[in-house]
Amino acid sequence: MRVGLYGGSFNPAHEGHAHVAETARRRLRLDRVIWLVSPQNPLKTAHETADLKHRMAGARALAKGPGMIVSDVETRLGSAYTIDTVRALQQRFPRVKFVWIMGADSLASFHRWRGWTQIMREVPVAVVSRPWISLRSRFSPAALRFARFRRRSTQAPTLPGTQPPAWVFLFGRFNFQSSTALRERLKRLRA
Repeated sequence: MRVGLYGGSFNPAHEGHAHVAETARRRLRLDRVIWLVSPQNPLKTAHETADLKHRMAGARALAKGPGMIVSDVETRLGSAYTIDTVRALQQRFPRVKFVWIMGADSLASFHRWRGWTQIMREVPVAVVSRPWISLRSRFSPAALRFARFRRRSTQAPTLPGTQPPAWVFLFGRFNFQSSTALRERLKRLRA
C-alpha cells in the first residue's frame, strides 16, 4: 500500500488543502492520503488555533475524494511532532510505503520543525507548489540542504518506496486559498 501522510493544523481547512492532497494522490499514484490533523502546531499559539473537533470537521468536509482519510492519530498517539508521528506509523505498519506530503509554504519553514533533517531521512517527501511561495521555498534551508536528493517531477510515481532521503517538487495549477487569509477575513467580519 502506498500512503501519503498530509499533516497540518487545517485551521481552517480550505480548498488549497484539498488541492495539495489530491495533486499528491494523483501524481504519486497513492492508494490513500491521510490528513493528520495536528492537536496543536508547536510553531503556533493555542489561542490562534480552533479546537480539534472543528478542524477535524472542516478537513472531513474537504477530504471527499477517493482514498482520502481524516485522522486524529497524532492526538491518540500523544505526538506533538511530525518526526514522532512518522516513526510511530512506520513501526506499526512496516509494509506500507509512506510519503510525507506538504505544500510549498511548509517547505519554506520546514527547517523550523523539530527533527526536520530526520524527517527527510526517514520518509520520502512530496512538496506541492503553492502561490506566492513556490520559488522562495525551492531556495529554503531544507531544499538547499537536501538538493542532491531532489527527484525530477517525472519520477514522482516512483517516490513511494524510494529509500530516503528523496523528495520531489510537484508543479501544477495554483489554488490561492490560505488558512492565514481566511482567518484574517473572519477577524475583519467579526470586528
